[in-house]
Amino acid sequence: MASHARVRAPELTGEGGWLNTGGRDLTLADLRGRIVLLDFWTSCCVNCLHVLDELRDVEERHRDTLVIVGVHSPKFAHEADHRAVADAVERYQVEHPVLDDPGLTTWKQYAVRAWPTLVLIDPEGYVVAQHAGEGHAHAIAARVAELEREHAAKGTLRRGDGPYAPPEPEPTALRFPGKVLRLPGGEASRGAGSGAGNLLVSDTTRHQLVELAPDGETVLRRVGSGERGLVDGRPEEARFNEPQGLALLPDGRTVVVADTVNHALRSYDPESGEVGTLAGTGEQWWRGAPAEGPACGTALSSPWDVEWFDGRLWIAMAGVHQLWTYEPPSGGEEQGTVRAAAGTTNEGLVDGPVDQAWFAQPSGLSASADGRRLWIADSETSALRWIDREDGEGERGLRVRTAVGTGLFDFGHRDGEAEQALLQHPLGVTTLPGGRVAISDTYNHALRSYDPETGEVTTLATDLREPSGAVLADDGRGGGSEIVVVESARHRLTRLRLPDEAVPVAGVAHRTRRSATEVAPGELLLDVVFQAPAGQKLDERYGPSTRLLVGSTPEELLADGAGAGTELHRRLRLADGVTEGVLHVSAMAASCDDPDADGATDEHPACHVHQQDWGVPVRVTASGASRLPLVLAGMDA
Repeated sequence: MASHARVRAPELTGEGGWLNTGGRDLTLADLRGRIVLLDFWTSCCVNCLHVLDELRDVEERHRDTLVIVGVHSPKFAHEADHRAVADAVERYQVEHPVLDDPGLTTWKQYAVRAWPTLVLIDPEGYVVAQHAGEGHAHAIAARVAELEREHAAKGTLRRGDGPYAPPEPEPTALRFPGKVLRLPGGEASRGAGSGAGNLLVSDTTRHQLVELAPDGETVLRRVGSGERGLVDGRPEEARFNEPQGLALLPDGRTVVVADTVNHALRSYDPESGEVGTLAGTGEQWWRGAPAEGPACGTALSSPWDVEWFDGRLWIAMAGVHQLWTYEPPSGGEEQGTVRAAAGTTNEGLVDGPVDQAWFAQPSGLSASADGRRLWIADSETSALRWIDREDGEGERGLRVRTAVGTGLFDFGHRDGEAEQALLQHPLGVTTLPGGRVAISDTYNHALRSYDPETGEVTTLATDLREPSGAVLADDGRGGGSEIVVVESARHRLTRLRLPDEAVPVAGVAHRTRRSATEVAPGELLLDVVFQAPAGQKLDERYGPSTRLLVGSTPEELLADGAGAGTELHRRLRLADGVTEGVLHVSAMAASCDDPDADGATDEHPACHVHQQDWGVPVRVTASGASRLPLVLAGMDA
């Protein structure tokens, strides 16, 4: 790693206080002698959730020397609520101290520009590395081992138990459930009755599926051992990893489960209770990997929901801001096929042909009753969107459109005409009789409705704690007067009668709270900093190992420099007359073990992908900077 001036780590400060410490406030002085890794995250961000999972093994292997501190830095207004942060810490099983920083005080002190960002502090209290985005666990583990050796030799390393104090578990039938599906009628599970109207729920935090009676409370069967894992078999031995979406295949017998953190699609047979695997390798998909192929030989990335539409199963691939499809095997094939069907992997809100559209963590899917539209809850843009067929066959004739929502940074709770209505991080969508759509408006704690005929958005119900999905209580056969809502943060299902009139709500609008970076007019040097981890190097044997994609909102902000390239630095030219906007920067670097490094023995070097997306608000001023550094890995000298 390049030499640089030593920087003393700023103190950890947050108005919301500390979680997972047994009520104790921590300071950096308390952690002196330990290696500290700050994880700047927010609960809505799927990339942050990927990093939480990447770090679990590092945390376990270095538990006596390394203290990971999560610094929760909110994007949405809801995430600034301390109760919401506490829920997120339990929901995602965060097993280290967390600082609740609703005012972004520590975020600003460390000059953080994006979620997730990792900052490594040595036992003497100095910042030694910074990483943005995903794929850095290997580099962090190597640096931690290096710091252990260095500071053990100096006598400045302190080993022992860390400050983590787990909260007391609460006995509830469900724990942060995700989605719900009404099972078809017929023989009930384990002979418990007719089975008509039974509800299947993804009990996400407990890594299980739970089959409930029609009352939504009586537990008939649990599927899964409750331990994280990717294991097929009988209900008591199968394993999931934070399952979410559920859909029934046209055969009427197979439930598909979006097994989110396993990056897989699983199958569940309600009659026998058997669990299988339909798609995914158990590894996360990275840019450059195959985007189509045999289902069980192709990696996926955080599938969040599933729905049958247009003759295929559609997958809300939240981890890469795309929709993929799964086609079941036919003609004696042993497995189905998967392929990317919509989205470019760029994060944002762009409509158009499916291969050109941009999404941002699509998290809920529902096909219209006539089969002509696939409705999409696009969570990070707080948007309701849909796909329909304009003309032609296959993906060529499909187009993405937006009903509600404007982009990554505007959100709120406002009813009325769809063009000015606002949502806040919706995770679910449900088609209602008559063509209306119910939206599980998660961070507004509300169930909303959109009517395509009138273009109006209304509120159906409020005071629902983080609703994440819903299903009609009678599949619409009785007129669709009742709906069953997953109240994820109340750990239950709630049955509601759909009101004849909308619930009046005072409109509220928000923008993401991040200070704009002041930049000078004219030419701006964009400099993505990447230093390969010790013992690794950029491998150019098969072509460029770095990639940079730049765009802006509005598009008119950039007069020159937008587009894709292979260099991690680029000279941009800001347009005259545009004084503010957002620069969208996506960077990727692949580093491989250096066969010439000291101690290298493997003739087949391991390679690691590091990637991050930034949305940097900028304001053009005469006194602004002419260089914009973004740290992907290392330190900005």
